[in-house]
Amino acid sequence: MNAYRAKPLNFPWPPLIYGAAALGAVAIGHVFPIPVAHGHGWLPWLAGCALILLAALLDLWAIKALLERHTAVLPHRCATCLVTGGPFRFTRNPIYLGYTFAMVGLGLITLNPWFFVMGMVAVALTTLIAVRNEERHLLSRFGFEFERYCRHTTRWI
Repeated sequence: MNAYRAKPLNFPWPPLIYGAAALGAVAIGHVFPIPVAHGHGWLPWLAGCALILLAALLDLWAIKALLERHTAVLPHRCATCLVTGGPFRFTRNPIYLGYTFAMVGLGLITLNPWFFVMGMVAVALTTLIAVRNEERHLLSRFGFEFERYCRHTTRWI
């Protein structure tokens, strides 16, 4: 199978990576708790809720943009067109960015700093396992158009 027809991933790893990172943050937080001052009252909780809401809206906006262009939403499916509108104007990975915002939001709500650490681990693993393969797939499918898009749009933020 040539690179033009190859799928970017064999399995949709990113949701699994972020889910495992969240479970890991909870587990590590129970074994090695990091004390956090509770002097800010509702502020961390409200900020966390706002970030989770932002994450959900960003993910829905990205899915809407993909569906409007009739291309794959799941990361293990072949792209039929290059989507550069909607949230893809600002970041090449808005869905994964939404997952990251949700991790930070959960960390603020639960006052568990391990969510921030595991969020960074999830970003690194997602970049290594998924993003690079997806970018290679898009480059093989869309060539110069994808290169131009990459020059004007950051990978994350």
